[in-house]
Amino acid sequence: MKSRLLGGLAALLLAVVGAILLFVYVQGAAARAQEGLEPVNVLVVTERVPLGTKISDLAGKVKTEALPKSAVPEGALVTLDGQDGKVTSAGLEPGEQLLAARLVDPRDLVPGTVPVPEGMEEVTFLLAPERILGGRVDAGDTVTVYSSFDSGDQPSTGLLFHDVLVTAVQKAATETKNSTGSSSTEKTVEMPNGSAFITVARSDADAAKLVFGAEFGTLWLAKQTDTTAKTDPPVTTFGGLY
Repeated sequence: MKSRLLGGLAALLLAVVGAILLFVYVQGAAARAQEGLEPVNVLVVTERVPLGTKISDLAGKVKTEALPKSAVPEGALVTLDGQDGKVTSAGLEPGEQLLAARLVDPRDLVPGTVPVPEGMEEVTFLLAPERILGGRVDAGDTVTVYSSFDSGDQPSTGLLFHDVLVTAVQKAATETKNSTGSSSTEKTVEMPNGSAFITVARSDADAAKLVFGAEFGTLWLAKQTDTTAKTDPPVTTFGGLY
């Protein structure tokens, strides 16, 4: 009788302890689940974004959205601040979170080239160093293109296009020498001595004008900056030069 009573008390005690442990576990699980559901603001893609899209063009294709913390991967971006000059390293689909790893420097995407914007095509020209800033034009640069024609008595120079994207540059390596003419770790850049193939992205209609300018005249590139003023100057002729 006494042993049965002790056994019953032990079973009751075990049941109480088990119930307490179960309650503590459930409370902890609920807290963990609640922590995972804590909302976090991230940038989410709202429409299809092609590979190589610039940050300036990406702003209208993403929006801020609150998602559960547990569903936000490491590197998810909250803002585009600090990403100037970068492009997307892959195509992005609607609903996808924007990750920092998907934004890269254009020159890191494919060595020596940058992606062609959607709807454009590439065209290549062979230009002398003086027409490409002494060879200082690189893939990813934005340039203004001028054309000159020597048409008899009335030679002329005019602006063809602003905001022309250079997608590739093929040129020989620049020769370097020290002041004594021998090789050294301390080098000075020599005058450029070779032409370069410059590839740009443009619409088919604009590409036709560029080809015409290269075929029947000469092309000159001017490198743009973020503060370049873009005007519409008249065609310059000898009579209007001075």
